[in-house]
Amino acid sequence: MRQAAIALVLAAPLFEAVPASADNGFPFGLEMTLDAGRQPGSKRVPDLEIGDNGEAILELWCKGGKGQFSVAGNTVIFVAGALEDRACPPALAQADDDLVAALSEAATWRRQGDLVSFIGTRTLRFRLNTN
Repeated sequence: MRQAAIALVLAAPLFEAVPASADNGFPFGLEMTLDAGRQPGSKRVPDLEIGDNGEAILELWCKGGKGQFSVAGNTVIFVAGALEDRACPPALAQADDDLVAALSEAATWRRQGDLVSFIGTRTLRFRLNTN
């Protein structure tokens, strides 16, 4: 019996715990940037920070605001809060509104490494900020 216990202790390092696929889970507590270029007249690319409870802070091409994500499996619901107008030029304001609408229409999500996709009438791809 004692030999079996010693053998188990000696063999334990061979059985390393393998973490669950955390890199494929919903990006709670992480910040990500839209996989898109800058819009004319803007130095920013939309950024999304998702808190541990799904609360979200959005910094778009011009506007900014908050929202809330609810997730069950690969199903996602995003509800946008009020956005700050920030005296945006009409083209940037429209691009921001279109982005929020597309995010609100997303029904599912998928994560592949550092890439998170929100899929609805159009697919929005975000890259996790890993630096």
